[in-house]
This record gives sequence, structure tokens and C-alpha cells, in this order.
Amino acid sequence: MTAAVFPDNTVLCNFAAVRRLDLLEGFLRGRGRWTEAVAAEALNSSRQLPDLATIHTAGWLGEPIEIDDESAVALVEHLRIDVFGGTTSRPTKHLGEAQTCFLLREDPTWVGSWWVSDDRDSLEFARRQGIHTRETIDIVAGIVADGDLTAGHGLELMRSMVDAGRTLRLPSTPRDLVL
Repeated sequence: MTAAVFPDNTVLCNFAAVRRLDLLEGFLRGRGRWTEAVAAEALNSSRQLPDLATIHTAGWLGEPIEIDDESAVALVEHLRIDVFGGTTSRPTKHLGEAQTCFLLREDPTWVGSWWVSDDRDSLEFARRQGIHTRETIDIVAGIVADGDLTAGHGLELMRSMVDAGRTLRLPSTPRDLVL
């Protein structure tokens, strides 16, 4: 099985903020997946970034993956609260991160899959757990490598994301986007 790519809501919002979800979809080439919490976050975020609603309709991240086994739900809740700092009063805070980490760490179906996020703390934890991680900068570099953007346009795209209020690591020069 080809490794799946799990973008979190921050990454989806980065591309939606500049109306270029098409680039992310093209890069994923059918490998994209998401958990039910990330799908719910994206739907909620579509109030501010309407392009996010198209992901659900187009279905290019597949059906949201549900975690419903009682022991798995308990492990997800442990991650959400004890690792990512969620609270019982806000039951969905950090749920997407916890579900994704659980799947990539515990479910053999997703061995070798990647998690794409721009949340530093989440990425550090995932890396310590041996989870393959990427950031938006890596996805844009991949889009450049695929020939769908020049390196200069990739840097412009990322600067536009920042100008739209998104927080992500930027390359210093277009050369930094060439793999």
C-alpha cells in the first residue's frame, strides 16, 4: 500500500487562505487522508475559509477515518489531554492532532504514512514518536519538484499564506524550495 498523507487543519487552511487547495490536491495524488476530527475542524473553518467546504464535496481526502474502539478512544483522549494540552471543558481541542498521532503510531494500516502540520509542538512530539512528518514548506517544495509551480512562485505562494494571517515556516530564497 502506498503511504498516505494526513494534512492537519492548519495545512488545509494555509492552502485555502490563498485559494490554492487545487495544488495540495494535485500533490497528494489520491494519497490524502484525514480523521473525523480534522474533517470536522475543516468544516468549522470553512466559515472563514469557504474553499475548505469543497474538500468534503470533492472527497479527495476520502471518508473521514473514525476511531471508535473503546481502548483506542481512551488512548486518543490521553494524547489529547496529557500530550497536546486539551481540556475536558473543550473536548475537541487538539482532537485532530491526537487522532492523527494515534493512527500513525498505533494502527498498522498507516505504517509509513506522513503527517503534515505547521504546529511546532505537535511536530516535535510526532518526530519523537517516529512518525514521518512534513510541513507546508515541504509540500510546496514537492509541488515545485512536480513542476506545478516554479520555485519563485512557490515562495510567492507561501508569502501570500503569511500575508493572509497563516503561521508557517518560510524559505529564505526560492532555492530553498528546490529538492
